[in-house]
Formats: sequence, structure tokens, C-alpha cells
Amino acid sequence: MTGRELDPGLVEDLVRLREDLHRQPELGLELPRTQAKVLAALDGLPLEISTGTGLSSVTAVLRGGSADAPDGDRPVVLLRADMDALPLTETSGVPYASETEGRMHACGHDLHTAMLVGAARLLARGRDGLHGDVVFMFQPGEEGHHGARLMIEEGVLDAAGRRPVAAYAVHVASSMLSSGWLLTRKGPLLAGGDVLNVTVRGQGGHDSQPHLLKDPVPAACEMTLALQTFASRGFDPFDPVLLSVGSIHAGTAANVIPDEAELKIGIRTFGPAAKAKVLGGVTQVLEGVAAAHGVTVTVDHAMDYPVTVVDPAEADFAAGTVERVLGPGRLVWSANALSPSEDFSFVLNEVPGALLFLGACPPDRDPAKASFNHSPDAVFGNEVLGDGARLLASLAEERLASAG
Repeated sequence: MTGRELDPGLVEDLVRLREDLHRQPELGLELPRTQAKVLAALDGLPLEISTGTGLSSVTAVLRGGSADAPDGDRPVVLLRADMDALPLTETSGVPYASETEGRMHACGHDLHTAMLVGAARLLARGRDGLHGDVVFMFQPGEEGHHGARLMIEEGVLDAAGRRPVAAYAVHVASSMLSSGWLLTRKGPLLAGGDVLNVTVRGQGGHDSQPHLLKDPVPAACEMTLALQTFASRGFDPFDPVLLSVGSIHAGTAANVIPDEAELKIGIRTFGPAAKAKVLGGVTQVLEGVAAAHGVTVTVDHAMDYPVTVVDPAEADFAAGTVERVLGPGRLVWSANALSPSEDFSFVLNEVPGALLFLGACPPDRDPAKASFNHSPDAVFGNEVLGDGARLLASLAEERLASAG
């Protein structure tokens, strides 16, 4: 199967599936329509399929037909796609734009899902030549909902009866890379991501009597400024920390001092030491400012994504597969880790593997100027669906052969 040209009919099916998913995006862990579309697309394939209990996941296992070893010794490879969308109102102008205001596939997960369906179909056609088993992981809740961690807790890594020897995922990019080009890195590839929801509690009342109250608003504002100083002055610039207060909210009227103010803080780090230091330091800063203002503060650690670390040997293997399947010169090695976060990191914490970025900027656009993922006007071209499906299938097929 490796290197074989795709059947045009399969590519057309993947385009239809991708555009159908794009029109009807769903958020978070519950994706009933998306799950149903994936199950329909996999129908008829020789797969052992299960669905999640705490989330709308789909796990499918393909048993290779030619492995000589007993079932307990046969290698397993996992391929993953995420399926959830983002809470954005789409302005891309594509003819298959989201039909739901406030929801958009702005990170390309619709392409990921279609590509993994394509890989399942390709591998199912050649199952007699597979030297082991393949787990297809269709995951909800990547966008801050710990979907991968929850699927691991529900047993996705043991779905074939044995832990995978390797795990792979392909993530599209609407800019940064030209269409069809790939990027990865050995070691840390993406930052760890944390979200803190902060509540500042005081004592509200009429704004004519501020001396009798405990106003949480000035405290929240001072916290925001103090955190910026802490992040910029407390860390080695060669082991950076990114900290942003992305949301600050308090009150309902100009003449009412509220009881509470809320902050939402996003943090990105590239190593465990910096992460531990920033999380402890943020709490210390918040509590110090709160004490100075006579208010209280509570911190909820709402998101905790590890650094995405690519296994060096799997990176080399993936690079070789790209060259054999898609042609030489298609892969770029990133000199530095990138600042987005990914919850495929939970899988890579358990199984050696690789994440590769695939350029999906439409050929008629300049990737240096196009809007990046998570933008309401981001556009991802269908042109890469075939290459993504072939690459995922080939990674599994060739890795099983090398492990068998």
C-alpha cells in the first residue's frame, strides 16, 4: 500500500466528509452528530469499534491478517484525529462554512477526522499485509477539555489488547507552511498549556460608599499588571514563559461595586521546571495582591496540558516515511519548539511517537500572510486530504513492519 496513488473516489469521499463536518461543528466532549458521521464513514470496514462512555469518542481496531506472531506478541500502532471545533463565528467565506453561529472548525479538526477515515479505509484494503494491529483514535475535546486524557482513562491505549509501540498524529496548519509541506521536531515540539480561572471576592455595594466596601475590581486590575511583571522578569528568556490574562470581567452597572471579579489566565511553558515555578508563582502573586486589598482569591486549574514531546527515533522514522511516500524535500525540521499546545501530549507521555504539522494553506494564498489556526477567517484546503490519509496509513503500515 505504501506510496500507492489514492483512488479518486476515495478522495472525493474524504472531501465530502470534511465539508459535511465543517458545516456542522460541535464543541467539547459531546459530539453526537460528529460521532455518527464517523461511524457511518467507517461502516462496512473490518474494524472492532467502540464508543466512549464519558465522551463522544470512537475507537476502532484493525487486526492485521498476516502477522505470524501470536496475538499477544503482535505490535500495535495508534493513529489519532481530534474532532471538536472552536467557539468562533466563521468569516472564512467558504461555500461549506459553518451553519451554526458561534461554532467553527477553525483548527482543522474536520480535516484530521477525514484523513483518519481515509487511513482506515486504505489500511483495511491492505489488512492481509499488516504485521500487527492499528488503533484509530477519534477524539473529542482537544480544545481545552482533556479529551485525550479521558480516552486514555477509558482504555484507548489498550484497545487492541496491547500497548502501542508507537503513536502518530498529523495536524494541519492554515498558514506557516505551504500546501503539502510538513514540519516536526525532535524533542519538545509544542508548549505545555495551562488555564487558570481566578475569582476575586470582595464586598460589593453602592459606589457612593467605597470606603465601606471591598472592591474586587482594582485588585483584579493590579493582579493583571503584577502577573505581566512576574512573567517577564521571573524567568530565563531562553526557557520562556508566556502568560496572558485573556479575560477579565466584573460587575453589571456603573454605580454598583460588584462582589466578585473574574480573570482567565493562559500560560504556556516548555519544561517541567518552568511550569512548576510559574504555577506556584502565579498563586503567590494573586494571594499577595489580594491580601493588600483586603479581598480573597481562589484559583481553579481548568486546563493542564503537558509539553508535546516527539520521540527522536520516531521523528526520524516519520521523516523517512514522508520522503518515501510523499517525495523528498517535503519535510522541514523546526529549530525551536512552537508555542501552541496539544493534548496529543497525553498520548506521547505514554507511548513514543510523533506529531507532524501539514501545511493546508490553499495554493492560491501566501502562507506567510494567511490567517493562522483559531482565526475566524482561517481557511484549510481540501488538497491535502489525500496526502494526509496516505501518510497516516503508511506510518502505521511501515512501523508495524519494522516492529514485527
